[in-house]
Order: sequence, then C-alpha cells, then structure tokens
Amino acid sequence: MMKRWQALKRLLPLLAMFSLLLSGCGREDLSVLNPQGPVAEGQLGLITISISIMALVVVVVFVIAAYVLIKFRRKPGQNEVPVQVEGNHKLEIIWTAIPLLLVIVLAVPTIQKVFAYGEDKWNEEGVLQVEVTGHQFWWEFSYPQYDITTAQELLMPVDREVALRLRTADVLHSFWVPSLAGKTDTNPDGSINHMSLSTGNPGTYIGKCAELCGQSHGYMEFRVKAVEAEQFDAWVEAFKAPAVLPEDSQLAEKFRTNCLSCHAVGDQGGFLGPNLTGIGSRETIAGILLNDINGAKGSSPVKDNLVQWLSEPQEVKPGNTMPDPKELGFSDEEIEQIADYLANYKLDY
Repeated sequence: MMKRWQALKRLLPLLAMFSLLLSGCGREDLSVLNPQGPVAEGQLGLITISISIMALVVVVVFVIAAYVLIKFRRKPGQNEVPVQVEGNHKLEIIWTAIPLLLVIVLAVPTIQKVFAYGEDKWNEEGVLQVEVTGHQFWWEFSYPQYDITTAQELLMPVDREVALRLRTADVLHSFWVPSLAGKTDTNPDGSINHMSLSTGNPGTYIGKCAELCGQSHGYMEFRVKAVEAEQFDAWVEAFKAPAVLPEDSQLAEKFRTNCLSCHAVGDQGGFLGPNLTGIGSRETIAGILLNDINGAKGSSPVKDNLVQWLSEPQEVKPGNTMPDPKELGFSDEEIEQIADYLANYKLDY
C-alpha cells in the first residue's frame, strides 16, 4: 500500500502539468459553455441535463459497487457460496425501469429542441433572411431582403432573429457558431437545411466549419458580428454604394479584367469568389489572417495581410481555388498597390 501511495505521489506533478496544458486548449469564443443567444442557451441546457444524468448514474454505480465490495467481501475462513439472487423479478424490473426512465427524461427535451432549432423560420414576420453557402474554403452570406452578398462576415442586428438557409457549392461543410448555435450541415446533394440564431449582446462571434472538407478545412473560419439596428442599417446603405476602383486607370483596368471576373466590389464584378466590398473593415483576411487594429503605430495590418495573401495564397490557405496573382501577370509593386486599395476600401457604419 505504501509503495502504491509513493508511486501516486510521483505521478501527481505530471498530472498537474497535463491539467495546466489542457486548460489552455480551449478558446472562450469557441466554447459551447459560453452561450450568447437563446439557441445556444437551450443547447447548453441539454448538455447540462446529459452530464447530470451521467454523473448521477456514475455516482450511484460506484456507491453500490463500493458497498458490495465492502459488505460482501470474502472473509478469512469463509468458503461457502453466498446466497444467489438470479431470477429476482423485483430487482430485474428495477434495474430495467430506471435506465428506461433516465433515457426518457433525456430524450423528450432533446427531441423537442433538436426539431425546434432546425425549424424553417424563413417566412416568419420580422426575421432577417440570410442564405449561407459553403465553399472550399470560405463562407458566402446573401441577404435577399436587401440584395446584398458578402463573405466571411455575417452582420446581424441584435435582438432580431436570423433565419438561415444553408447550402454548399461543392463538398459537405458544417456551419457552426458555438456561442450562438449548434452545427448544421450543408449537403452536396442540393438539399437546403434550416436553422436560426439571435443574440441580445453586441459583439463578434467566431464560426468554424465543423466537417472535414478538404486540405484547408481547419482554416475555414468566419465571423458573426452582432451590431445595433442603426449600425446594421448604415452598413446596408454603405454596402450598396457604387463601386470605387483604384485611382490609377491602368491598375484599375487590370484589376477589373482579372480580379473582378470572379470577385465583386460595390455594383461591379462577378460572383464566383468572395465579395470584396468593404474588405478593409473586416476583422480578417482569408478568414484567418487577423487584422489587428491595435498594431504598431505606422503599420497597416490589413494591407500587410492582403500582401501576404495575394503574394502566396496557397501558402496561406492550401488547396483554395484562387489563381495566383503573380501567374496572372501582377508584379510585386502592383500587388502592393492593390493591397493598399483594398485595405482602404472600408464601410462606415
């Protein structure tokens, strides 16, 4: 017994170190334990019920096991076989009924909430409609009520329910904003899935793709930004303003011919790639390069990230479908100029 205790004492520092390391593995903004809306709160309630039931079962089983081990352990000189209880109908009914009751307690609220959170609220009065399309490896958000399509940042007003229609342009993806709602797949069979979310707390919430979808699945982040209703209206108005192209006419023509064949700015451009309108106001470039607005004085994190992205898109996000600007004939100087232009293409809201 003493040897076992000494061995356990030697393991305690190691266990403490692993506990400390694991405590830093999570991100609060990606935690389902930090709900910021009614859907996430309801899902946390289901998690709490499940864990409570499991903990209750574990405690009861361990208590019974400990009691049996102590009460009915074989004593010195005791060799007779203990009284057997097989065929005891009362006990069999009890240990069959209790698990069944626990399953029912868990199943009823789970079924209610799962169906409720996947309900199609698209046509309900007052909701904000947003069509979500997953791409390799970015997210597209369309607002049919306002004739707006943007990318990587879903802007929504606080205290207003958002009805989502989710689809994919290629492979299976899964839309997930842990602080606001659970995971919903976008299926490549052409079907549309539905979900809704809302929050009363202004702020930025991190979203991820929760389904392995290719080489850069881990880099498929997006943002959900909840703002006051007045800010949302100002964003809509600013987004719909006419496009502003680079001042240099030669650069503007090259940008229009190459970049706007896939992307859009304002009322110009295509729809194959992410819409670039107001990209200088976004918190990230390519979803993962953070635009630190509190960077060093005189620096331009947005421009630096754009230069990095335009210079080596496959290094930043391997497997993406964006052509390398250098292969399209853009020089390093032109990439700098386009990065500067896009970094200053901001929306005031």
